[in-house]
Amino acid sequence: MKTDNEIYTAEELEIITQIENDNYMPLPQNEFEQEKKRFQLMAINTLKRKSIPIDIIEQDIAKIEAMALNEGMPYQLFIASILHKIANGELKYSA
Repeated sequence: MKTDNEIYTAEELEIITQIENDNYMPLPQNEFEQEKKRFQLMAINTLKRKSIPIDIIEQDIAKIEAMALNEGMPYQLFIASILHKIANGELKYSA
């Protein structure tokens, strides 16, 4: 079993200690809002999307829709997820 020092960074351990000792002081509201905007901008820039038109056989769409339904997501998101996994090497493509 890993120790706290192996799981958390020194900064995280300090925050945990402060919380446990009732000494934790969160960011002031104005600093929080600045940090929030900064992280939102980072997320937007990281996750930019591009729409592409593709032609797919109707029978394939029906099968994909059924698979997506089993996964609990819209078929468009399911297709994007599969393409993302292929692009990142998480799902192997074989010809």
